[in-house]
Amino acid sequence: MPLLARFSYDAEDPYAVRATFFDGPTVLARWHFDRQMLAEGLRRPVGEGHSPHTAAGTDELRVALRGPGTELQGGAVLFLEARAIACFLQQSYAVTDAGEEFLDLDKLLDEFLAG
Repeated sequence: MPLLARFSYDAEDPYAVRATFFDGPTVLARWHFDRQMLAEGLRRPVGEGHSPHTAAGTDELRVALRGPGTELQGGAVLFLEARAIACFLQQSYAVTDAGEEFLDLDKLLDEFLAG
């Protein structure tokens, strides 16, 4: 079933890509992806669920999602348009280039302890 997804990137969390999936105005799920894994998944299988896939003449990225734990319930397989993901990643590299990611662990720890 087709879903609307909004991908976002924030330099404050430089290793992550966030995706929000919608059915109309309803948010169905929010997932965080490793940015480097998405990029590598456009070229070759990575992890347990990212791999290039061609269907009906279009290049897609196949992403298998699992629910919490080892149960199959709550999982999904997504087919994302490879060209759209590649374009999104290029835009994210304009914010933080690949290999230039930096995570301020002291700041993260301070925020964690304050909250």
